[in-house]
Amino acid sequence: QVQLVESGGGLVQPGGSLKLSCATSSSIFSVYNMRWFRQAPGKQREFVALITTSSVTNYADSVKGRFTISRDNAKNTVYLQMHSLQPEDTAVYYCNAQKIPHNFWGQGTQVTVSS
Repeated sequence: QVQLVESGGGLVQPGGSLKLSCATSSSIFSVYNMRWFRQAPGKQREFVALITTSSVTNYADSVKGRFTISRDNAKNTVYLQMHSLQPEDTAVYYCNAQKIPHNFWGQGTQVTVSS
């Protein structure tokens, strides 16, 4: 069974920073593209960032310049560094591993941006 284990969420003030982590097995990490999504209350889940197995990255327009996705191949972990957080970034953040047709999700980690 594929496991994606997220951590690093929490409560942060507007303008603050958080770093999310998502760990998985080496068999998944070495061949799957890794993505972050988020889902705010009452809204659909939306794409946040992607990093491919060759470390090519892509971001949603709403987070460009503020969020950075990275991967540590030695630790089988993908990160999402978030800066300049705003209340509209409040959501449950989900890690995703994709290699079509396979798609796996983590359990999610809550990020709340509030003063």
